[in-house]
Amino acid sequence: MTMQRRDFCKLIGLTVAVATVDAAADAEGNDSYIHVTDSLVLRKLDQWQDWKFGFMMHWGPYSQWGVVESWSICSEDWIKRPAGVSYVEYKQKYQALPTTFNPIGFDPDAWASVAKDAGMKYVVFTTKHHDGFSMFDTKQTDYRITAPDVPFHTNPRSNIANEVFTAFRKQSFGIGVYFSKPDWHNPDYWAPEWATPDRNVNYDTGKYKERWDKFVAFVHRQVGELTSDYGSLDILWLDGGWVNAKTHPNAIVGSGEVPWPQDIAMAELAALARKNQPGLIVVDRAVGGPYENYRTPEQQIPDTPLPYPWETCMTLGNSWSYAPNDHYKSARQIVHMLVDVVAKGGNYLLNVGPDANGELPTAAVARLGEIGQWMKINDEAIYGTRPVAPYRDGKLCFTRAKNGAIYAIYLLDDGEPVPETIRLKDILPAAGANIRLLAGNIELKWQRDGAGTRIALSGAVRNQAANSYAVVLRISATLSEKDKQS
Repeated sequence: MTMQRRDFCKLIGLTVAVATVDAAADAEGNDSYIHVTDSLVLRKLDQWQDWKFGFMMHWGPYSQWGVVESWSICSEDWIKRPAGVSYVEYKQKYQALPTTFNPIGFDPDAWASVAKDAGMKYVVFTTKHHDGFSMFDTKQTDYRITAPDVPFHTNPRSNIANEVFTAFRKQSFGIGVYFSKPDWHNPDYWAPEWATPDRNVNYDTGKYKERWDKFVAFVHRQVGELTSDYGSLDILWLDGGWVNAKTHPNAIVGSGEVPWPQDIAMAELAALARKNQPGLIVVDRAVGGPYENYRTPEQQIPDTPLPYPWETCMTLGNSWSYAPNDHYKSARQIVHMLVDVVAKGGNYLLNVGPDANGELPTAAVARLGEIGQWMKINDEAIYGTRPVAPYRDGKLCFTRAKNGAIYAIYLLDDGEPVPETIRLKDILPAAGANIRLLAGNIELKWQRDGAGTRIALSGAVRNQAANSYAVVLRISATLSEKDKQS
């Protein structure tokens, strides 16, 4: 059944995903992608595109309940809360969760090791989600992990975001800061004297301009802290795309839109962040314009390559944050999606929610380890590659190394034997080129087959590649279209 993207996201408790093509973005009122011109940002984007595989974590006091992050305190009719509990009572209990949050099992070095073993190259960590609880030692609010009423504040690792970034930086990860532009705890966003009908600011920002300006200043100060006090950063990943400068004069209460703009002064915010972190990638999600340096389709993979930098963000399980007994995707599914994303020119950001004790769920760790076993053998077909036509042909995906080598990646279904032959349409090895199976670096026999190439996989080769999620072949050099005609 086809469902509107916004409705789908609401159904499963997610924020609205960014459009996967410019046309879809325009249909939802977003600007078309604006290509970056800053040379430092371009250099960082190129480096980020080399990383390909990233690790995301949604984590906060809500993990104690195993509920979806933040959204259960938002008053929209798609959100479900326990029966028999009033909204006011529920919100009060939710906002008191920090007073019992004491994740003594928190070990960011272990997190980084798990992610590294999975083959991941960068991390995006939730420093603050929409509920407004800061997982860093901000000086702007007492609703933070280091506050005196939070049991964990006495722990030597209480400044959680700093500990995460330091641990992952030691393992040579790129560092991404997830930060929510809306803040449902801040009285200058959800003003306590009025009801909060939905996710938006609950007062007219034009009528109460000084109050809105006060909130904008708060956001800028927090971003200033993160970009000046937490070491070298690569990505500022801003969520809450409904907070933007656009107006919606026909907005209906509860629709997810309000008539007045929620202008967060992105030009000044980006300038501040890049003054502190030159070359910083800024991702103003689902907004479009010059501060969405790459786009982030959520829980989906585009059908075709996109004409700008992009990243699929997706959960390993069904939930972004910790959920007891969550159902995790198989390693085969994740490898196939990673390959599909990379073949289309994107990055793949995979999310796992740590539990209330600060530990990654055992089943998730095991799954990431299985993914890592495939990556250890085949990662050269992933890292540093760029898309190459025909991108995907049935069960075959293609990537291109910077030295010109082409990788053909055959996706194996569960229980499917390795085929005896693989045919590549419209791809011909150059004179003197060779084709090798990455598993074991075994040279393969091939012959021209019309406009393509037929590759033989012997019994020994098939045994070598058996039980793999995908078989990777490297063609050292190929003929250009011009050379094919000669």
